[in-house]
Amino acid sequence: MTRSRKQREGVLVEPHCRLSDVQVRLVDGVSRALLQDPGLLCFNEEAARIFVKAGATVEDEQGCMRLRIPPEVIDRALESAPSTVVLGARDPDNRLILDAHEPRVRFGSGSETNIWLGVEFKKGIPRFIRQPGSIDRLRAAAHLCEHLEHLDFFIRCVNIRDKEVTGENKDVNKYLASLDNITKHVQAGLTSLGALDDVLRMGQIIAGGEDAFAENPILSFIACLVKSPLQMVDDTTSKVIAISKRRAPIVISSSPMGGTTAPFDEFGMVAQINAELLAGIALNQLVAPGAPVLYGSVPVRTRLDNLEDMYGAPEFNHYHLDCAQMARFYGLPCYSTAGVGDASIPGIQATAEKMLTLMSVPQSGAQYIHYAFGLLERTNMFCPEQAIMDDAHIGIVKHALAEPDISEDSRDGVLAMIREVMQTDHKMYMYHLPLPTREPVYVRYPLEDEKGGALLAANKRYREILELPRNPLPQEVREEIVTKISGVLPQSLNSSKAP
Repeated sequence: MTRSRKQREGVLVEPHCRLSDVQVRLVDGVSRALLQDPGLLCFNEEAARIFVKAGATVEDEQGCMRLRIPPEVIDRALESAPSTVVLGARDPDNRLILDAHEPRVRFGSGSETNIWLGVEFKKGIPRFIRQPGSIDRLRAAAHLCEHLEHLDFFIRCVNIRDKEVTGENKDVNKYLASLDNITKHVQAGLTSLGALDDVLRMGQIIAGGEDAFAENPILSFIACLVKSPLQMVDDTTSKVIAISKRRAPIVISSSPMGGTTAPFDEFGMVAQINAELLAGIALNQLVAPGAPVLYGSVPVRTRLDNLEDMYGAPEFNHYHLDCAQMARFYGLPCYSTAGVGDASIPGIQATAEKMLTLMSVPQSGAQYIHYAFGLLERTNMFCPEQAIMDDAHIGIVKHALAEPDISEDSRDGVLAMIREVMQTDHKMYMYHLPLPTREPVYVRYPLEDEKGGALLAANKRYREILELPRNPLPQEVREEIVTKISGVLPQSLNSSKAP
C-alpha cells in the first residue's frame, strides 16, 4: 500500500544474520523469562494499572512496584504493532517508509549535544573551539543537514541552552528551529509532558491539518522509559503513555551499558535490552493498539578504566547486529546506531572508530540508523565539519553495501564491451565508464584539499552551505504558529546566518 509513495530510498541490503534461528529464539525466551522473574521495577502507577488490566501481576516494593509480565501480554502487543511505519517530512519526497520486512537502511543525526565544536584555519593549521549549544547552532545544524546528500532524517543534535529557554518552552523551540530549516523528517525527545499538545499542534499546522499530519507525520518522538537494568521510570513512562494515546510515531529506546547497567557478555546484554524494549513496546500497544512504534536498540559498552560509554569497540557491533535481528524476528522496524566517535576532535582516530560501525551495523538491515553524523567525544559534541566528512564516508558505505549489479539482462552487454575493448589498440575501459548522471562512480575521495586534507575541504564546504539560501516555513505558517503555540522564542524563527 505505502510502497508506491515517494520516499528517500536509502540503501537496500542483504541482511547479515549473526544469530542462528535457534539463538534468536533463545534470546527471545530469556527476555520473556526476565519479564516474569525478576520482572520490572515500575515507578509509574498508571503503567502498572495498564499492565495489570492486560494480565500482568504487580507486587509492592519499597518505593515502587514489581511488574511481572506474562508472555501472552507481549504476544498481543507484537500482534498489534505495525510492521510498517511512515515518518513524514515537509517535502513528501523526503518521507521514510520503514518496513520491518524490507532491509532498507537510512542514516540520520542524533544525540542532544551540549558542545558545538567549531573549526578555524590559520595558515593551514586547524584550531578547535568548544562552544555551548544554542538555538542558532541548532538552526545551523538543521540547515547543514538539509544539504547533506546521505542524511535521510534529522534528530536534533544540539541542546538549546539559551538563557530564554526553559523546561516549559524548550520542546516547541527545538522542534520549530529544526523544522524551519530542514524539509526532512524531524525527531526528538520530549522534555516536558505539558508541551506535547503544542508540539503536535505545530506539526499539524505545518503539515496542513490534523488529517494531513496523520498521513504525513513530519515529526516524531524518542522515549527511553526503561532505565537499565529493568526499571520503568515515572516521568518518561508518563510521556510514552500520552504520546501513544495521540498515536504519534515513537521510538521506544533503551541504552544499557555493557559492564555497568547490563551484562558485558553478548547474550546477557541482548537478552536484557530486548526485554526492556518488549516491555516498552507492550505499554505503547496496550495504550493504543496499532500505533506506530520503532524498536529502539542503543546498546553500548562500558569503558572499563573510567566507566564511560564506549562506541568504538568490537562488542558494540555484536550488540547492534543482534538487536536488529531480534527486531526483524518480531516484525518491528529497527532504530539502531552507527558512526559515533569516542575521539574528541576530527582525525584518523575518529574516522577509524566511525567506520568500524558504519561498515558493520548497516549490514544488519536496520531501517533507521541514528548518531551517524557529526558526533565526537562519544555523544557529547557535534562538529559540522565532522558531519560533512561523515556524509562522504556514508556515501562510500552506501555504495559498498549496494546489491550486486549482475543479471541475465546485462550478459550480452558485458560480453560486447569486453570484446570491443580487446579489438582496440589502447585496451582501456575508460570510454565505457558509466556517466555520473546515470550511476555514481568514485573516481577520487569525495573530500580532498591539497593544502589541508579532508578537514579543510569539509570546512570550506560548510562555509559554502551556510551561504546557501534557507528554505523556511511559509510566512503564513510561521504567523499561525506564533499565534497558536505558546512559548515560541524569536530566535527560533530568526533568518539571520548561524555560526
